[in-house]
Amino acid sequence: MKTLSSLETPALVLDRVALDRNLARMSSRMSELGVGLRPHVKTAKSLDVIRRALVSPAQGITVSTLKEADYFFEAGVSDILYAVGIAPGKIAHVLSLIARGAQLKIAADNIEAVRAVAAAAAARDVIVPMVIELDVDGHRSGVRPDSDLLLELGREFKVHRHLRLRGVMTHAGDSYNCASTDAIGDMAEQERAGSVLAAERLRAMDHLLDIVSVGSTPTARFARALDGVTEVRVGVYMFQDLVMWNLGVCQLTDIAIATLVTVIGHQAERGWLITDGGWMALSRDRGTAHQAVDQGYGLVRDIRGLPTEEDLLVVSANQEHGILARRDGMPVDPARYPIGTMLRVLPNHACAMAAQHAEYQVVRGSSIEILESWPRINGW
Repeated sequence: MKTLSSLETPALVLDRVALDRNLARMSSRMSELGVGLRPHVKTAKSLDVIRRALVSPAQGITVSTLKEADYFFEAGVSDILYAVGIAPGKIAHVLSLIARGAQLKIAADNIEAVRAVAAAAAARDVIVPMVIELDVDGHRSGVRPDSDLLLELGREFKVHRHLRLRGVMTHAGDSYNCASTDAIGDMAEQERAGSVLAAERLRAMDHLLDIVSVGSTPTARFARALDGVTEVRVGVYMFQDLVMWNLGVCQLTDIAIATLVTVIGHQAERGWLITDGGWMALSRDRGTAHQAVDQGYGLVRDIRGLPTEEDLLVVSANQEHGILARRDGMPVDPARYPIGTMLRVLPNHACAMAAQHAEYQVVRGSSIEILESWPRINGW
């Protein structure tokens, strides 16, 4: 029997019980709201995880890189939405995937990108399905639903016979900045209403849209209704993290991944423990720093994922060193954490923590027995 204590650290641990509970909860939630679920694979980047997230082989996925599209298409998942605005240098890659049989849809929020795709598609005589990316909250990229640019894009699609405008998509990323669950519910309605408005304006131009796609884990959790929406794209919900916990989206016990680290030194006069898990293993993400509870670079648990005697945080991180201290600033008793002690660090941002690791060490709950190792991909 292989156990966590036999591993070289840092290593990425995945609790299969929490994962499956998170997947079932979101699937049930989408059924209640009457919309499709298009899981976003950018968090997990693992076929073993995503197979558990898909209720049927025909269910579609969302990707953030074309490498993800290649990986999952080769594994038999063909319905793919690439939810990042297309760059001209990636159009040939997109056309190759479509030519191989992928039902790939790409996004744009500007006329230049639409024209670039249209020219390349015409040269190859390939039909390219597309969606218009919307900005419903000023968070990032996209077209405002009530803007003139939306109609200009609608007219542009009309003149290119190698393009098919399938719908609209958005991401209410500003939900991560909400101060209450009621505010997240309001943001979900803003996301829904903006997307439906944009779709109605385009349909009035005789575009036959079948996709109205929204998505963020907080708004999916607290949406009051999703009338007019066809699908929700979410990814963090699979693993959850400390940002989600601070927002009230999940419980601490729902956080399914952690980085396993080892105590390699003590700085007793400073009240520190030193581990071999720095920002390369944990990420530099400090997403909780501006929330009500700052979790440093991550909240510490014991090797079984259970609370430690003190409330320990990773308070500082270098490339390969993590510095642990008590939240209350009191000294840590080094005798409780001798050299070689293994600890788990919960992520501020699950996507970022997982990004540097090549595989998941899969366990069941608080057990340290490793059931399986699941590979994941990285890069672009």
